[in-house]
Amino acid sequence: MATNNAQANEYNATLTDRVEVTPNLLICKVKPDAGSYPFEAGQFAVLGLKRKEARIPEATSEEVPEEKAERLIRRAYSISSASHEDSLEFYLSLVSSGELTPRLFALKEGDRLFLGKSASGFFTLDRVPAGKQILMVATGTGLAPYISMIRTMALGIGCPAVPIAVMHGASYSWDLGYRTELESLARECGHFRYIPVVSRPEEDKDWSGRTGRLNEWMENKSGLEEACGFALDPAKSDIFLCGNPAMVEFGEKHFVENHGYDAGSKKAPGTLHAEKYW
Repeated sequence: MATNNAQANEYNATLTDRVEVTPNLLICKVKPDAGSYPFEAGQFAVLGLKRKEARIPEATSEEVPEEKAERLIRRAYSISSASHEDSLEFYLSLVSSGELTPRLFALKEGDRLFLGKSASGFFTLDRVPAGKQILMVATGTGLAPYISMIRTMALGIGCPAVPIAVMHGASYSWDLGYRTELESLARECGHFRYIPVVSRPEEDKDWSGRTGRLNEWMENKSGLEEACGFALDPAKSDIFLCGNPAMVEFGEKHFVENHGYDAGSKKAPGTLHAEKYW
């Protein structure tokens, strides 16, 4: 049994690419040793590193007892790559006092890490009836599952097959990961809308786009519908919420109580789909 546990903790994937959006935001690609890694767009996978691994210098210092050096730190992260790609892509936010992200941010291309044996999660598009319009609301790295969904839907045809609006909230414009990709898609696809929102414009003087907190935008039905390009009607559209738990909880309550959306359950999906994380 000890041998099996040791094998389960061994590194089985390689970091093949890393792009720093900012010093606190990282897009990285991980290639499994096994090659194929089936998943549905919107699901998450577990990444892990041993406690002995280095942390970035900017992170909070940490003492690691020798007897814990080989212990694996594991966390679940949403996959941002399309379901047909060879590598898994992740969009990560640095938590300086955290256990895993300071170590993940310290990895270089070619470094090894742990990848959970399979993807999990119910935050997927197969819970949306065919043909319905979709509003995707995210804060920060909560955008990751939407990138996977959009890339997967656009496979072979270049654009998502149904009207989609992505509203992404960030403190500053430089924190808007995947901005170039989403702006390009919005230009090329008539029924795709990208709605970036900056909450601290006073510190971002070059930003001339939408401002405010996502809660304020969700409360403004006419303004939100105009930005989306379609009506917020649960008979015709589904809503996805992902990111900051406070935003997600507000959105769930607001859309259910004021617009007739149904949060549903794992067994019986509704018209409102939510995932909380930082």
